[in-house]
Amino acid sequence: MADLLYGRNAVREALRAQRRTLQRLMVSSGAQEAGTLGEVVKLAEKAGVPVERVDRHELDRQLREANHQGVALECGDYPYVELEDCLALAEERDEPALLLMLDHLQDPQNVGTLLRTAEVVGVHGVVLPGRRAAEVTPAVVNASSGATEHLRIAVVGNLAQSMVVAQKAGVWVVGIENDERAQEYDRADLNMPLALVIGAEGPGLARLTRERCDFLIKLPMCGQITSLNAAVAGSIVLYHAWRVRGQADKETRKLGA
Repeated sequence: MADLLYGRNAVREALRAQRRTLQRLMVSSGAQEAGTLGEVVKLAEKAGVPVERVDRHELDRQLREANHQGVALECGDYPYVELEDCLALAEERDEPALLLMLDHLQDPQNVGTLLRTAEVVGVHGVVLPGRRAAEVTPAVVNASSGATEHLRIAVVGNLAQSMVVAQKAGVWVVGIENDERAQEYDRADLNMPLALVIGAEGPGLARLTRERCDFLIKLPMCGQITSLNAAVAGSIVLYHAWRVRGQADKETRKLGA
């Protein structure tokens, strides 16, 4: 069964990554093929992907009024990997593992935003539970601006068991939760092989997930609203972890010099 990706950035990254089977590119016949759209067409032609000019209403019909920006790419299913493949990538790069685990997030926009941040900061892999969660749908690909196409993403049957697998591989599993036992995120030591776990909007981390974490961290707040959007909170911590680990690497290199 084919996926129909849409949106100029999402389609461009799928063509750049070439991790899927690329079948055909549909472009609105009235669209100006310049800028990003022009790049998309050139990438498709270079990859030998048939390019069809179609009426915009045909794209509207196939994509049910999604904001397709005049382009859609028919391609194969998303190429999921195993958790072990994510850990192997960290080893290949000779870097301490940095993983993102999502505990039953269902909103495609939140998931896409987190995946975009994860790709920007060089996460080695993302773990999604197979039930009651958003997988890598075209809506998620679009929300991530195509970042999904450059990430290693695993879908697992049991998130808590996958946390144990990561821990046995030497990875510290850290949950983001507004809990009285949690440390403030910028005071916690995150310079280690790390898996950050983010819970769903509202309920947060599931009980078993929370119990399996090595420790919890939270973001301090001083306003009247008592919680942050999951994608915002997760993105802040992901970026902070990347900067902390990068700064530590610089200091290590200076000492070695």
